[in-house]
Amino acid sequence: QVQLVESGGGLVQAGGSLRLACAASGGTFSNYHMGWFRQAPGKEREFVGITWRNGGTYYPPPVKGRFTISRDNAKNTVYLQMNSLKPEDTAVYYCAASTNAAWSTLPRQYNYWGQGTQVIVSS
Repeated sequence: QVQLVESGGGLVQAGGSLRLACAASGGTFSNYHMGWFRQAPGKEREFVGITWRNGGTYYPPPVKGRFTISRDNAKNTVYLQMNSLKPEDTAVYYCAASTNAAWSTLPRQYNYWGQGTQVIVSS
């Protein structure tokens, strides 16, 4: 069983930065696609980006150029560096692991989830 624990959330002013971390235990971390999602109150869970097994990354337009995902397989940890934060980035942020061969932006394609960490961006 894989367990994921996020950390690093908090309150930041617009234009600021935060780095989230997601530590994994159990399983073989290097075999997983690791995704980041976020969910604001009253909204659906939104894909924020992914680092594939091979270390490559993909970001959707709302965060591309501002967010960077990296992974450290030796530490079983994936990071989400968020720069130029905006109030609309306010949400609970989740990391998720997928054991599927193909990667996906859909939450239902991820097998394991962290508990989430709150990010609040003030204007």
